[in-house]
Amino acid sequence: MFQGASKSYLNRKSVHKIIADHAAADGDGLKRALGWASLMSLGVGGIIGAGIFVLTGTAAANYAGPGVMISFMLSGLACAFVALCYAELASLIPVAGSTYTYTYVTLGEIFAWIIGWNLVLEYAAGAATVAVGWAGYFNRVMQGLGIHVPPELTTAFFADPTAHGAPPGAVHGLFNVPAAAIILLLTALLVRGTSESTLFNNVIVAIKVTVVLMVIVFGAAHIDHANWSPLIPDNTGDFGTFGWSGVVRGASVVFFAYIGFDSVSTAAQEAHNPQRDVPIGIVGSLIICTILYIAVAAVATGVVNYKELGVPDPMALVMDRTGVSWLAWAVKLGALAGLTTAILVLLYGQTRIFFAMAHDGLLPPIFARLHPAWRTPAVSQILVGVVVALAAGLLPLDILGEMVSIGTLAAFALVCFAVLNLRKMHPEIARPFRAPGIPWLPIAGILSCFALMAALPLDTWLRLLIWTVIGIAIYLFYGLKHAKRLN
Repeated sequence: MFQGASKSYLNRKSVHKIIADHAAADGDGLKRALGWASLMSLGVGGIIGAGIFVLTGTAAANYAGPGVMISFMLSGLACAFVALCYAELASLIPVAGSTYTYTYVTLGEIFAWIIGWNLVLEYAAGAATVAVGWAGYFNRVMQGLGIHVPPELTTAFFADPTAHGAPPGAVHGLFNVPAAAIILLLTALLVRGTSESTLFNNVIVAIKVTVVLMVIVFGAAHIDHANWSPLIPDNTGDFGTFGWSGVVRGASVVFFAYIGFDSVSTAAQEAHNPQRDVPIGIVGSLIICTILYIAVAAVATGVVNYKELGVPDPMALVMDRTGVSWLAWAVKLGALAGLTTAILVLLYGQTRIFFAMAHDGLLPPIFARLHPAWRTPAVSQILVGVVVALAAGLLPLDILGEMVSIGTLAAFALVCFAVLNLRKMHPEIARPFRAPGIPWLPIAGILSCFALMAALPLDTWLRLLIWTVIGIAIYLFYGLKHAKRLN
């Protein structure tokens, strides 16, 4: 069926042609509307979300105890290795495809497709996951105002009402309306234009960073140092349940909290000066968020015993314990803001990946079609928004969240490899930003990603395998035939 096409599997894109095409199409492509401050805000908006407002408590209560501070350090260190590699590649190849394009240049077409397919887990599934978390905080705010939405309309259809941890009297859900609604609202905003979306993102990022700083400042005055002892609770006998293995498992879980800094690289084609602005945006947003994460983890586990933090709104619980009641409301509203911008950035990143893949012929042309006035991939954005809204409305948090981290870690490992490969293949190309410590830094990034992947459960690996097989089938029946190649 595919006779004669086998040599195309490993067809590589020319880095020189990508750079030349990017320069030639500068006036006809995506609108250049982003400076380094907006890119950094985009990164912070993507990173600060479910991780700091939800996963901090989950990881502390179930895996690491107060050692969740170390878990955030480990994940942040792994991301730092990757971020520097991203910065080099994004400044060298300032196009919308991010990891997908870097893989196409270094490993070839089939690997580019696989990684692009797995990035759907990071962006689309990630957006649906965060939307479900957003809906949880939204429901609590509504309840605090005396407004009670029927539980059937705030619970996913496929959620198990008898599952462990389900609230007493849980009913079978029909559709998570708030989760789907926020997806569709943000999709409409993104369709309208990048400048408008960025302005909205910048305002919300300022609000939620202020709220996070409030948590740190007010919470620090109420820390009970006894709650930090022991820093790493004894292992229960099971790998990943406290002890040092729990700290590592916690790092794998909270890794989800760092997803978002790489979305800055998907905006490279819309940056005013990508060679300067993108590295600043990537590295700057990661540094800011890592410091905030560790500080919040320290405050949370210092104010409240880690065993009590396994709740949907742990930061609100922490503020309740301080006795400053208005802060709990501020945190809930800040969480809504944080989760909103995280969804915005993930939806944005997904369509830019699809834009690059469709431009190469691996997806239908509709995903690369730009609105004539707004210069955004409007049709693709609407299609992605509808699918993600359905997923957020029908699927529960555990099903959505399990696969996001492993797909992202695989992509990050390939980014590190791409830096090594390009340094060897094209040492002559001028690099506006050069990652330090070559080859050791990308090697450290690859090993760190694999270590975090190894700490994830086996069933997560099996789901990744099934997802990849589906993706390869789509590639064989569409992408292989329609890919635009030079040879």
